Amino acid sequence: MRSRYTAYCLGREPYLLATWHTTTRPAPLALESDTFANWIDLSVKRYELQGDDHATVEFVARYKINGRAHRLHEVSRFVREDGRWFYLNGEVREPPAK
Repeated sequence: MRSRYTAYCLGREPYLLATWHTTTRPAPLALESDTFANWIDLSVKRYELQGDDHATVEFVARYKINGRAHRLHEVSRFVREDGRWFYLNGEVREPPAK
């Protein structure tokens, strides 16, 4: 999880795609064409192993775009194959209504 966050911070699309499971991997991400996001920090809220080869990670990543703060709260699923962990998918959690 932390290595993927770092890859987003540095715009390392090849690493992100290489660590994305082949069954859910998108076409190229085109990070360089996205609106510039200044990633601030990552907070891993919890992680759970479901057996030896499946895991769930809940995290909050904070970032700014054009000086405006945003946060991404996601519960991500990972699978291990041949000793390597791959991102499967994630469920974005919306902030509570005010």
